[in-house]
Amino acid sequence: MDHTQYRDAVVENRRKLGFDPVDEHTNGFDPVWEARDDDDSIGAVAVLATLVDGESDPEPEDLVSTADAFRDVLVDRVDDPHGSTTPLGYVVFPVSDPDPALVEAARSYTVARRRTNVFPIVYDCEDGTLHRHEVPRLKGRGIYRRQAEDADRLFDVSVTHD
Repeated sequence: MDHTQYRDAVVENRRKLGFDPVDEHTNGFDPVWEARDDDDSIGAVAVLATLVDGESDPEPEDLVSTADAFRDVLVDRVDDPHGSTTPLGYVVFPVSDPDPALVEAARSYTVARRRTNVFPIVYDCEDGTLHRHEVPRLKGRGIYRRQAEDADRLFDVSVTHD
């Protein structure tokens, strides 16, 4: 699958899942989609998701700086002064045959900072593998569980989602 086919499949998934396009305050990220709902274990959530242009293979430091920049978009978009909404952000890097260092940079990225949770995710377009964060056995399970579910539903296009 090439990057364009992957993007088209994710766009179709986001429509089915009720993610709406965001046209303002995206700091150059395009596309950005948003959904809000209530999660049984973590309460009210606001989710922003984006795909990074897959024309070139990013380096691990590019992944980190892009995820940090997307955190700023998430902070600006989900401004909840009472802290009752959990902001979640997904930055997906579709690449062919990703370098293991890139996958490790995504998995080891510091997720929680400034009341936000940003998850960089790598999708291998060549073999259809989604490299997302694993769900820990202990503390913080709810947010990581939610990330795994969202990532699988929205970004794993090798599986049919009805």
